[in-house]
Amino acid sequence: MPHALRLIACALSAMLAATAAQTAAQAAESAAIRDYDGCMKLVGERPEDALEAALGWEQAGGGTGARHCAAMALAAMGNFPDAADQLESLAWELPEETPDATRAQVLAQAGQFWLDARQLAKADALFSAAIDLAPRDPELRIDRAMTHAAAGRYQDAVIDLSAGILLDPGSTEALVLRASAFRHTGRPAEASEDVERALSMAPEHPGALLERGILRMGAGDEKGARADWHTVIEHHPNGPAADAAKRHLAAMAGKGRAPGR
Repeated sequence: MPHALRLIACALSAMLAATAAQTAAQAAESAAIRDYDGCMKLVGERPEDALEAALGWEQAGGGTGARHCAAMALAAMGNFPDAADQLESLAWELPEETPDATRAQVLAQAGQFWLDARQLAKADALFSAAIDLAPRDPELRIDRAMTHAAAGRYQDAVIDLSAGILLDPGSTEALVLRASAFRHTGRPAEASEDVERALSMAPEHPGALLERGILRMGAGDEKGARADWHTVIEHHPNGPAADAAKRHLAAMAGKGRAPGR
């Protein structure tokens, strides 16, 4: 299973929108789904239809592919707990010969859905199980670090992110996240080092620019902070970093304290 599926899973929860009443033609199309790619395509378009199709496919012998698609459909519908439960069960029920890395990816997807559901202890447990299976996968360290950060355990996040950076020194995502964790633990100098390292590799990285703006603001450099946040909004107007930058700029304009990231 491609590692990128975990990223797709994160995005799917935001893709669900109100749909028109299902037509007879759509119903026929859904019932005919018998392959993984077709089922996943339907997840992105009409997740309720995808769930029905996946369940029918599973009854027809669809096996692992059908079960995974059903879980992804549940997640796309916003039912993260049931999606996570199904993926965790699937991970441990995969054939014995399944590579550990593959089983780890399924567990990590389940962990991501628990994180989306704000069930942090369950997310942490599954990410930890995934790391036990694939200890040299840097992305799994980032996943668990995000759970630590969500729980306010920033020093634990630093430890996981440092391990991830050792495994993948070119990971700008890990560097930016570690910078944020360093900042939250009162270590702005180390945070600045990580931000500048990330920006040396990706000069317009929105998260790095956002974080540098926060650090500059904390150091009293309002002009520099404003410049960084405006750059984020100009170059990445539709992302979460831009939303955060706008909040910081609004707080600055109102002479209030800038909100935390």
